[in-house]
Amino acid sequence: MNILSLFVLIPLLMLLGLWIARNVSQVKGVMVVGSSALLVLATWLTVAYIGMRQAGATEDMLFTDSIMWYAPLHICYSVGVDGISVVMLLLSAIIVFTGTFASWKLKPLTKEYFLWFTLLSTGVFGFFISTDLFTMFMFYEVALIPMYLLIGVWGSGRKEYSAMKLTLMLMGGSAFLLIGILGIYYGAGGETMNILEIVKLKIPTEIQQIFFPLTFLGFGVLGALFPFHTWSPDGHASAPTAVSMLHAGVLMKLGGYGCFRVAMYLMPTGAAIWGDFFLILTTISVVYGAFSAVVQTDLKYINAYSSVSHCGLVLFALLMMTRVSATGAILQMLSHGLMTALFFALIGMIYGRTHTRDIRQLSGLMKIMPFLSVGYVIAGLANLGLPGLSGFIAEMTVFTGSFQVNDVFHRTCTIIATTSIVITAVYILRVVGKILYGTCDNPEHLKLTDATWDERLSVICLIAAVAGLGLAPWWASDVISGSVEPIISQLMR
Repeated sequence: MNILSLFVLIPLLMLLGLWIARNVSQVKGVMVVGSSALLVLATWLTVAYIGMRQAGATEDMLFTDSIMWYAPLHICYSVGVDGISVVMLLLSAIIVFTGTFASWKLKPLTKEYFLWFTLLSTGVFGFFISTDLFTMFMFYEVALIPMYLLIGVWGSGRKEYSAMKLTLMLMGGSAFLLIGILGIYYGAGGETMNILEIVKLKIPTEIQQIFFPLTFLGFGVLGALFPFHTWSPDGHASAPTAVSMLHAGVLMKLGGYGCFRVAMYLMPTGAAIWGDFFLILTTISVVYGAFSAVVQTDLKYINAYSSVSHCGLVLFALLMMTRVSATGAILQMLSHGLMTALFFALIGMIYGRTHTRDIRQLSGLMKIMPFLSVGYVIAGLANLGLPGLSGFIAEMTVFTGSFQVNDVFHRTCTIIATTSIVITAVYILRVVGKILYGTCDNPEHLKLTDATWDERLSVICLIAAVAGLGLAPWWASDVISGSVEPIISQLMR
């Protein structure tokens, strides 16, 4: 069996273990063992991938395998990874592991919650290893469907409204995506759905012109592309903590990954025709998301609109179509996934104690819960791009690569997008100063306790990852840039 199939097999075994578990202790045991196995597997794969590249492997994808699934439509279970896939698998494994401990005390229906959480994880891992369009789409849908129940049953606030809004908008995006995939398949001759084979064929320009915007939009909805982003803040705000972590940290990355791997890679002429139009929308996403975060008073909504801005920056950098900007986009996906998961974990822990996310009702938390407060400061500094943390290297690479496009339109968009750095500093520093420092105005908050062992483990792992990427970014940059090159070369033809 191909090693990559373990990323699907382990979650399936976890689902079986959860199904037969008789009590909460057994449920937690299954989750710890399974999520730890996925993290070890992702770490091993990263090391093995780097070793194979250093040994001289030059194929676009490594660890490839393909098994015929449905011959009439040439659908195969095809898997393979490049540097982009490898870092996304590592990111997913880290967040599933830390999300397990962030949900340690979740009630009620703990078993059912982890069943749906694991099913969502199965879709995410399957998506990143797939090289067949239909298989990729299938895992994409598997990742989306559990969100409805995870938010609608275990969420908070207007959870039914948020769950339905998220599901309807993402299913609408999936409809566009399915049409786009079928357009690619028949435009390439209707003989294969394998991405590695389709890219060798020439899809007619008129086909690309029609189906590129549908495919890009289908994935872009999940990447919070303006004006189709409105599901994201409501979904984030109502989701339970670990679901918010996985949703913002990984699920939204499926959008950027799909736009790059499928829409732009397979339809480069379509990308050239439609690129400037979507670049305008992504520029709006970057600035609009940051400005929207400034006026929010709910901690989750602040981070949700911040995610709209940062995920917009991913699509923005990809559409610049330079090697440096594309490398920056993948680094931004990795960095944002880690730091937004850290943010949502901390917000959930603070809310679990104070029972409020309104920044107007929070103050002086640094004296009451110093561990969680220091973690929140670190997450905030990473978000605003402090040197030494992951946000800095990602954003610097994005803006440096974007400014390399030497024309007035692209450089104007880049300058406008860089204003988000200043706006981000405004809302991050405002929130940190308001909720962490000063005098605690609520006497009940003085009785609260700091983080427990399971919360500390989750937070420390995420902080280590954020700091590790910021202090030693070269390994990720080298892994990513080598895999970005074939796609950028295709776009430049």
